[in-house]
Amino acid sequence: MTDTIDEAGAGVDIAALLASRGHLSTSWTELGERTLPNGVVVANFSIGDPADPASPAVFKVDFPPGCRIEPHSHRAPYAEIILSGSQKVSGRWHHAGDVRIASADQVYGPLIAGDEGASVLVMFADARWQPVTLDSSDAGSTLHADEIASRFS
Repeated sequence: MTDTIDEAGAGVDIAALLASRGHLSTSWTELGERTLPNGVVVANFSIGDPADPASPAVFKVDFPPGCRIEPHSHRAPYAEIILSGSQKVSGRWHHAGDVRIASADQVYGPLIAGDEGASVLVMFADARWQPVTLDSSDAGSTLHADEIASRFS
């Protein structure tokens, strides 16, 4: 699988590999993980052409213990599966195996990782995954959307 990593180890050129091979096998690490200032580790890929705004987006997000993410929404509907650990979302605890499904523009949060942290898989219906912050004093401060977008858009 190492032939799918660019020379800098910064990730996979999914569009090029799909165009030449029609498929690829890789890992989250090879796709290119990004560690945000709050300790959250994010990796992402698009299903299909990453340049197509209709392509679904898939994220694996690892939250460190006690990490808090402010309330927000997304313009795309999505589903989230808790892979490991636990996460409190809008006052309700979710554990490994739980599934959350949300409509577009549905506000939720805060998200608070449990004592063991949380690892989640989030699947957005299309490329409109970028979080939309609320008008609050910490608008955008815990999301680090700009850093995620710089790597994954």
